[in-house]
Amino acid sequence: MSSPPERPALPERAGDTTAEHPWPVRLLSMKIAEYVDRMSVLWVEGQVVQLNRRPGARTAYLTLRDPDVDMSLSVAIQVNALDAMAAPVAEGARVVVQAKPSFWTQRGTLMLDGRQIRPVGVGELLARIEYLKRNLASEGLFDADRKRPLPFLPRRIGLICGRASAAENDVVENSRRRWPTARFEIRQVAVQGASAVTEVSQALRELDAAPEVDVIVIARGGGSVEDLLPFSNEAMIRAVAAARTPVVSAIGHDVDSPLLDLVADHRASTPTDAAKAIVPDAEREHQLVQAARTRGRRALEARLHHERRRLVELRSRPVLADPGAFVRVQREVVAALRARARRRAEAQLHRHQDGVAHLGAQLRTLSPQSTLDRGYAIVQRVGGEIVMDPEELDVDELLRVTVARGDFGVRTAG
Repeated sequence: MSSPPERPALPERAGDTTAEHPWPVRLLSMKIAEYVDRMSVLWVEGQVVQLNRRPGARTAYLTLRDPDVDMSLSVAIQVNALDAMAAPVAEGARVVVQAKPSFWTQRGTLMLDGRQIRPVGVGELLARIEYLKRNLASEGLFDADRKRPLPFLPRRIGLICGRASAAENDVVENSRRRWPTARFEIRQVAVQGASAVTEVSQALRELDAAPEVDVIVIARGGGSVEDLLPFSNEAMIRAVAAARTPVVSAIGHDVDSPLLDLVADHRASTPTDAAKAIVPDAEREHQLVQAARTRGRRALEARLHHERRRLVELRSRPVLADPGAFVRVQREVVAALRARARRRAEAQLHRHQDGVAHLGAQLRTLSPQSTLDRGYAIVQRVGGEIVMDPEELDVDELLRVTVARGDFGVRTAG
């Protein structure tokens, strides 16, 4: 009888596995368990979000959640360790647990085997908040120059508050008393406990993306330091700093000072005070408009009175009392100028006439006619040449003789 074929040996390391030579699930689960089992006992901090403690059972189970991100681990812990605490553990409490990581091979689940559990004291929480405050301040998240002004009258108001909370009623009612047509986009979320940071941050992102929301109010009533811890959470602070829409913090009362107050664009001491910040008072604005109209009317009346008085003063001046007086004066000036111009023109004309007469007399005195009038004569040849020398003449040459009152012809004698 032949023996069954031997199965090939399994790979020793995960990197040696192939599609033809894989690990079975049980081997992978055992390898993970061996790796996790080599981890040391450690202290881990988180927030208790679920606690399952059955009567008579020796082991209790709780879920330990990271308060900054949505991550959690299951913890199994002895009931004696829970009973050793000074005060009972409640859901939402911040604790530190000494535990050894373990891996359940049957279910493929990672758990923490708790050994000790201690509460995180208020003093320690406040010290951590102060440390976070200094770090965020050094990044400039609280600087005044990055804060945006609130709109005068928002189209829609985003409101993040607890479910059926007094803070919601305070903000909505007081806003509508001041401005009756105020419109809201409300997100009701957990404002304390393990899911507060996640739900508030998600609601903030939704409202910040809404186009008609011009301002966002995060409101909640007062509470203990532990109750207000989510509003000093780094993840929430950074979400508010990244928002494009102006954010109003209305957390607790005057004595409460979560870090949200420092990063928000406006800090309201109470939810009622937030209502005063996000919408104007309609009655007061009406009074301001009436006062402005009254001031405008008075200013216009004063201006009209001033201009009317100036018109009266102008009309009382002589030039406007007798408009023809100015024309008459100017007519006389024009007449005087014309007479003076005429006299100067006539004088200049007479002077030039005398000059012309003088020049005429000189011309007549020096003219050939005047010489002829004194008995002289001009002898010319037929060609018009004036006879200057009798030696140039021929015998019996015809000449022309011009005298004062005419001319005549002559012939030369031999």
